[in-house]
Amino acid sequence: MMIPAEPVSPVVDRRTRFDRRQRAAPAQVAELAAAIEHGEIEVLFQPQYLCADGALAGAEALVRWQHPAEGLLSGDRVFSLAKDAGLADRLAQHVCESAMASAAPWPDHLRLAINATADDLASPGYPAMLHQSLAKTGFAASRLTLEITEQALVHGLDAAAMMLRALTDQGIAIALDDFGAGFCNFHYLKVLPLAALKLDRSMIEGITTDRRDLAVFRAIMAMARALDLRVIAEGIETPSQRAAVCREGCDRWQGFYGYAPITANEFLELASG
Repeated sequence: MMIPAEPVSPVVDRRTRFDRRQRAAPAQVAELAAAIEHGEIEVLFQPQYLCADGALAGAEALVRWQHPAEGLLSGDRVFSLAKDAGLADRLAQHVCESAMASAAPWPDHLRLAINATADDLASPGYPAMLHQSLAKTGFAASRLTLEITEQALVHGLDAAAMMLRALTDQGIAIALDDFGAGFCNFHYLKVLPLAALKLDRSMIEGITTDRRDLAVFRAIMAMARALDLRVIAEGIETPSQRAAVCREGCDRWQGFYGYAPITANEFLELASG
């Protein structure tokens, strides 16, 4: 009589997979550290435009890594790897310095937006790193916007708000990114020193075809105006979307209808043209 094999516990199986990832971590750490050291983590720039006259207004810095084995990795993936590898602070400094150095030659009216992660806001050294990067590159704090998401506030709203207020005292603007994509905790609008809301693409997609989507969009615009917040629409992909967000009172827009993310040299050429 054959004795049936004992079933494999899914808990044990998950632990095995976790252990394999742990054993691979040193290689990932070495790869990412080398990529940061050798400038292989690329900072691209997606242009932003004024709704008022269509003029170039600045750009958002976005991170990409052409990994030798995995191909092109998005910024979210790169920052996730950096967190797991204990390199989050080092990557943040590299991105800030690279973006600010690239933006330093831009005309003075153009702004630079950089994304701040949950790890950034939880790091006591983050404000000092920003200050050092600004000093090193000569980029003006008054031209810098930090974009944060609701997820970036998971480590504690009070501490994050205190840090952000200190940064605004230096002249840095704060924008709440991906607004409309998450739970939309309106308490954040009361306690954070925000200068702008950046509407998620999901808030834009239906405004030209669905009256309810348009009604929600208009309600958000009315709230933003009452709070003296600028509004930036992201994910603009068609001329009708651009026309709609500008008609409804958005201050700026960005998306593939304007440009996909481009290199620092390409953006400088665009800004100088």
